[in-house]
Amino acid sequence: MIFHEIYSVYYITVSKILNEAVKNTVNIQRIREIAIKYAFAESTIPVETAVKKQAWQLILNDGNTPLHNKPDIPISTLQMRWLKSISLDSRMKLFDCDFNLPEDIEPLFTQEDYYVFDSYHDGDDYENEDYIRRFQMILKAIKKRQALDITIKNKNDNEVLCTVMPDRLEYSEKDDKFRLLTSGSPTASVINLGRIISCNVHNGDFYVKKDRKHFDRLRTLTLELTDERNALERVMLHFSHFEKTAEKLGDKHYRLTICYDRSDETEMLIRVLSFGPMVHVTAPERFIAMIRNRLKRQKSCEL
Repeated sequence: MIFHEIYSVYYITVSKILNEAVKNTVNIQRIREIAIKYAFAESTIPVETAVKKQAWQLILNDGNTPLHNKPDIPISTLQMRWLKSISLDSRMKLFDCDFNLPEDIEPLFTQEDYYVFDSYHDGDDYENEDYIRRFQMILKAIKKRQALDITIKNKNDNEVLCTVMPDRLEYSEKDDKFRLLTSGSPTASVINLGRIISCNVHNGDFYVKKDRKHFDRLRTLTLELTDERNALERVMLHFSHFEKTAEKLGDKHYRLTICYDRSDETEMLIRVLSFGPMVHVTAPERFIAMIRNRLKRQKSCEL
């Protein structure tokens, strides 16, 4: 493991609590807020219990701490090498991250160590300065809920200007492309960032009507599988960038519910079919019918 357990969210959470206790008294309510923010909602119970019972002997009953200095969690050389490798990914330039690592740190791995065989080779140009600037503007607009005036090149190679409210960014590992999901424009609900020519913050008010179409972009797919020949791990890895839930039904029997955008339906169909009899689609019926039709067409072509 690259990161030791002491670098987990629980140690970070306790570190944040101690940081405040060193500066001033910290009460139970503030401890709960920190635990929810930096760990998980259910973490408040064990953290609060440990503090009340003084199990860690770091926080006293009155909210003070015997520590005089803030706790520090140093980064190991191995972790710095891992971070160095991540920093070399061209996509990291999009987020304007400064890892502040020593110059003599060698990367743990490089992009040359990977052989990608299941993706397209015409991905977005992450080295392009205009692309980086537009990406960062879009990301900022999403956080601030600012409307954008975007000029894109459509499939007919014509320039189209649209005003949209950016909702979120999505990344397709198979296509190696980012796309923007928007609302407020019936013709540009999904925009490939690589097709954007110009992007600026909209000057003026922009009202977005939350119609039914805005909520109907998402689809759900339910799969059942038996964990043989490492099927569960392969499926989870294959759909790692999709929102999903997993439920254990038996000893080796699992049910997965995957959430995806309707524009990804063809890709989802191909991905599911690539697992053959290892997975079984149980819902929705419309997706099952698509699988049947696809298999019938393949059989008619003697594939």
